[in-house]
Amino acid sequence: MLRKAKVVGKFVEFFGEGAASLNATDRSTIANMAPEYGATMGFFGTDEKTLDYFRATGRSEQQISTIRNYYTAQGMFGIPKKGDVDYSTVLDLDLGSITPAVAGPKRPQDRIELNELHSRFAELFKTAAPDGYGKSADELSKRFPVTMTGEGKKGVATEIGHGDVLIAAITSCTNTSNPSVMLAAGIVAKKAAEKGMKVPAYVKTSLGPGSRVVTEYLEKTGLQKHLNAVGFNLVGYGCTTCIGNSGPLDGGVEEAVVGNDVIAASVLSGNRNFEARVHQNIKANFLASPPLVVAYALAGTVLKDVNNEPIGKDRDGNDVFLKDIWASLDEVKEVLQAAFEPEMYRKLYTEFAEQNPMWNQIPSTVGQVYEWDPASTYIQEPPFFEDFSMTGGTFSDIHGARALAIFGDSVTTDHISPAGAIKANSPAGLYLQENGVKPEDFNSYGSRRGNDRVMVRGTFANVRIKNTMVAPKEGGYTKLSSGEEVSIYDAAMKYKADGTPVIIFGGQEYGTGSSRDWAAKGTRLQGVSAVITQSFERIHRSNLVGMGVLPLQFKEGESAGSHGIDGSETFDIIGLSGDVRPRQDVTLRITRADGSSKEVTLTLRIDTPIEVEYYKAGGILPFVLRQLVAR
Repeated sequence: MLRKAKVVGKFVEFFGEGAASLNATDRSTIANMAPEYGATMGFFGTDEKTLDYFRATGRSEQQISTIRNYYTAQGMFGIPKKGDVDYSTVLDLDLGSITPAVAGPKRPQDRIELNELHSRFAELFKTAAPDGYGKSADELSKRFPVTMTGEGKKGVATEIGHGDVLIAAITSCTNTSNPSVMLAAGIVAKKAAEKGMKVPAYVKTSLGPGSRVVTEYLEKTGLQKHLNAVGFNLVGYGCTTCIGNSGPLDGGVEEAVVGNDVIAASVLSGNRNFEARVHQNIKANFLASPPLVVAYALAGTVLKDVNNEPIGKDRDGNDVFLKDIWASLDEVKEVLQAAFEPEMYRKLYTEFAEQNPMWNQIPSTVGQVYEWDPASTYIQEPPFFEDFSMTGGTFSDIHGARALAIFGDSVTTDHISPAGAIKANSPAGLYLQENGVKPEDFNSYGSRRGNDRVMVRGTFANVRIKNTMVAPKEGGYTKLSSGEEVSIYDAAMKYKADGTPVIIFGGQEYGTGSSRDWAAKGTRLQGVSAVITQSFERIHRSNLVGMGVLPLQFKEGESAGSHGIDGSETFDIIGLSGDVRPRQDVTLRITRADGSSKEVTLTLRIDTPIEVEYYKAGGILPFVLRQLVAR
């Protein structure tokens, strides 16, 4: 609903009786999803339920009174009712109309009714790209033999097919900090374990809670042992599968997936499922609540109607339906109190440093200046202050630019930014191997985000990104002006060495998803002068300005396609010299290979006066450093 209302750049406040009925943890889940519905932020007012949460998580009565008194004095205590506030736009949502759903397989806003997931997958299976997978319907039922190779499963014979759930992960701060859904997952696991149900061998299961408090209350309620019994063992805290840290599939499973182009699925309780984010070889990724993740792990496929078909069998071979193991509200309430013991929070969040002996034992140097290790493949001195001076820059026209890539709609920060596993034959993988790192020791892009040499090579390297200059080929490739196909990174470095400016073209909603600072940093370090799109997602547009990259937008109804841009042209961006104003018009001159040219009017998406100053300074980092030095 919010996506349809186009809330990009908006503040979204949830109010009314429905909002007031939600507990603080449920409100937090919804507010934290603001990047998914595109808003600047989503928020709820502060009321007694907010204070109940603070009280339950160990805050003192003095702290709670201070919060209440402050908001009361401001006239802001309580959830507004309809008519209390003059909002610019009001949208109505009847909570009673909400039915169980999942989202996917490529975007978090693509909602699917739970009882339609099996049929929706079958439909997408035979739908042509880019929306679907372009397979023939008769392939859907094919199964492929697998001999597993992993620890504890070596030699196990099984089979996989399209729609099989190969990853089932309870992951991401959005859900795993909400006790009601985590306890519900534990109850589903308990009922399944008591019936002797097993997760199919090919399903990779994991539990990555948002904090150690989750472990405490799952242990206290006795639910963790049941989660363990069905395969949801603790793998760590924080971002795991949701950010691509899913780890490898079993070798035998991966071989079957790649060799037979299996359209496999993951089901995760994360909040983002963009292409290749979860795992590079799993093409269908569905977001679901933690208890549904357990249910789909047991089912082993998304091709079952879990509302009406049995999801598995008990130890005696009897059919088990979802209703037989589902957690009722009363069952959740019964154990919920254990999740909110103030002393548990006080114990875990006081004297935090002393509770991490392994971290404290890591040797480190001391001093006022950090000692960079030139041999490190994890941390290198950032290049953002090279050639720094106290003199700011100016706007200037761009001449003789080339297209580095031409993308379509809904290119996300996951497509742009380095994320997940590092492929051995990618520019980043080759760099690491040249520096003595074996592929098994690559770790992930996220763990190496402190090394710009890795991250710049991983920018635009997503295996599912689609550059029309090399269509139908997928992945981070482009075509040089000579016609040679190379990686986007290699092309960027060649153009940079030649002194040739480069431009990225995009469609609607360019930069959708989380902020992902490296989506803008990598763009800058690849030498991109401007990004020209039909529309931007708010955070990424702002981040591009903050890194000194020009965001430009076609006028309504126009696009790279409508102007016949194919990447063989050269480009001039004119109208940037002199006194530049926010959102002014500039001219894009397109010179085609045959020498003909045309001019197109664009909108400069530098939206505020302070962004003008950031860009002139070369980005927000040099801007701030000049201010600090000037003091």
